[in-house]
Amino acid sequence: EVLDLWTLASEQPQWQRPRNVHFTDEGYRSLGEAVAKAVRASLADPIGSRLTQQAATTGAAWEAAPADVQRAGRDGRFNYLETSVPAYTLPDPLAVGGRSVTESLQWAEHREATLELFRDHVYGQRPEAAEQARLNYRFDLEHRADGVVGQRWEASWDLEQASFRFPLLFYRPDQEPPSERGWPAIVLIHNREFPDLQGLLERPSPFAPIAAIIERGYAVAIFHTSDVDPDRADGYEMGVRGFCNRWFDNRPAEAAQTDPQRWGALSAWAWAASRVLDFLEQQPVIDAGRVAVIGHSRGGKTAAWAAANDTRFAAALINQSGCGGAALSRRRYGETVQRITQVFPHWFAPRLNDFAELESELPVDQHQLIGLIAPRAVAIGSASQDLWADPRGEYLSLVGASPIYRLLGFSSIDQPDMPPLGQLRRVGPTSYSVRPGPHNLHAGDWTYYLDFLDSQIP
Repeated sequence: EVLDLWTLASEQPQWQRPRNVHFTDEGYRSLGEAVAKAVRASLADPIGSRLTQQAATTGAAWEAAPADVQRAGRDGRFNYLETSVPAYTLPDPLAVGGRSVTESLQWAEHREATLELFRDHVYGQRPEAAEQARLNYRFDLEHRADGVVGQRWEASWDLEQASFRFPLLFYRPDQEPPSERGWPAIVLIHNREFPDLQGLLERPSPFAPIAAIIERGYAVAIFHTSDVDPDRADGYEMGVRGFCNRWFDNRPAEAAQTDPQRWGALSAWAWAASRVLDFLEQQPVIDAGRVAVIGHSRGGKTAAWAAANDTRFAAALINQSGCGGAALSRRRYGETVQRITQVFPHWFAPRLNDFAELESELPVDQHQLIGLIAPRAVAIGSASQDLWADPRGEYLSLVGASPIYRLLGFSSIDQPDMPPLGQLRRVGPTSYSVRPGPHNLHAGDWTYYLDFLDSQIP
């Protein structure tokens, strides 16, 4: 049974602490009572409850609930009505520059051309020095608890004159892998308050449920976005982008930041995800051929771009990524290119600003981003109340990428109608689910993604 605890909690501000996703003792107690009440009702009529749940997951294709549409659109600034989505035509994912791909052997060249369009117009061009960087990894400390080995490492890009460093956390099962291949692993792009090594084991986090991940037989490596490049418009000089400019490009900071094709913070974070994958390749207990990347929200945008650039990632798990992630820009539903480039100008190449309210003139859209991950595994997750991220637009990107999967010999999701609420759809190496509730990454989402990985990188 689905319980809308978010709405219940939002109506009781005294239950909430100032920090994200935390509650007061009264809040936790009251939410527990709400769950207990529903459980007691289900136990009183288990057969009826089961039939009700089955009906909910075999119903019609998902549509945004009118109450959610009304709540999201109450200020009138953004569109949440399907009837107001503009007519649009998506770029052909198998055509670039007037040339179409008809055979799988042509894909590699076409893929690179599509990547260049995204680099030029959306995420920015990484400096060659960053692409060629080889980092050192220095062990810091270790903590063991309940069958888990946790380690803190420091990744360091060392030059003669300076170093750029960021920490990463690495957790693995405290036992030998079941086979010579080693453990599969997940790179988690963390964009919440970054936990300490021991605290993440002693105070379980729904965002990063280490014990649950380890129990399923996966290792996990975590880095924080702002440790790599600060998530703020004035943070350029303090992150890896400023480091590259100072020691390789040597341009005035203002000139570097206003370059139309300057790499954005999303690209910098995706670069770091690949450097964490480099680290995992050096761990004897890890099977580097079975590494997935996951992110939520801005981290989901990053996970998609990381997997598009780095084909070593066996799977991409893209959670509620919205505009600039999995959602189609041309739909102009919820967050738009105009809004995201105004509020988060540091995320993208400045050139993307030129397409505010002109999304139809972009030479790419996000279905092509999903297609760049093909034929590897990709799972997209949406939330029914997260209309800002446009669940339908996220789903349609998967549908729009299907010609690429088909070209490469794989079945994939191509049905235009969305699955019902709470019912996943999985075809070949692609998966989609829209679950009840608001914007977040929690234990239920992790179950969905881990089940998917079990089927794709066993």
